[in-house]
Amino acid sequence: MFRVIVCVKAVPDPKEADRIRIDPATKALTRQDIPLVPNPLDRNAMEAAVQMKEQSEAHISVLSMGPPAAGNIVRECLALGGDEGFLVSDRAFAAADAYATAFTLAKAIDKIGLPDLILCGRASSDGATEWVGPELAIMLGLPVVTMVRELVEYGDEWWQVKADMEGGYRLMRVKLPAVLTVTRELNVPRKLGFSGIVKARSKMITEWGLDDLGVGEQEVGLQGSPTIVSEMAALDSRRQVEILRGTREEKAERLVAILAEAGVI
Repeated sequence: MFRVIVCVKAVPDPKEADRIRIDPATKALTRQDIPLVPNPLDRNAMEAAVQMKEQSEAHISVLSMGPPAAGNIVRECLALGGDEGFLVSDRAFAAADAYATAFTLAKAIDKIGLPDLILCGRASSDGATEWVGPELAIMLGLPVVTMVRELVEYGDEWWQVKADMEGGYRLMRVKLPAVLTVTRELNVPRKLGFSGIVKARSKMITEWGLDDLGVGEQEVGLQGSPTIVSEMAALDSRRQVEILRGTREEKAERLVAILAEAGVI
């Protein structure tokens, strides 16, 4: 059976972004009280896996690293069509950068067992580094194609995909097992259905902590992150507004004068 692992990140709800604050001591974002939702691009990865399952026999494992509340996001993915869920959750994993996140996910995948395909969103809405997928592939010794927008041809051993690049796309052949990071152009994620929610209640979510993965605290989370945030501050963004009055010609003349004064024209 074809086996797929979809890596899904629980991110703060963008609708509540104005509630995110910066801890003055740690320089980290404080977002504990903000509801979590699936990372938008990870939903495209999940949809791709479900479509594979509908077209041919496939088994979907959903993997996430995050706080206990991220288990709800894993459960949501199971309701969409995932077969089993894995949540990697431990206080030691907190404040991980892209490298430490990829390392932790790689250890979890080693424990699950290497699948035929690993799908990730191109980037997360809160970090947007685009590094986790490629770093995960390197740690697992797998080929990777980033920014995949179309799955062109399926094969038992080789796949052909279209991947975005500046000014066009790349047509790539990749040998499985492999890691693909996907874009929103790949598909339109489906919405949750009642029957899926009911079925998800009986599906298992396995939770692993630091000891289960057999790693030390110095290898994960903040301690295992080579990227250090030395400073973080909120920008005070203010805009000046001028309402143009008069006839159409007068307003046009005033607008041209303002643009010329600003050096735009």
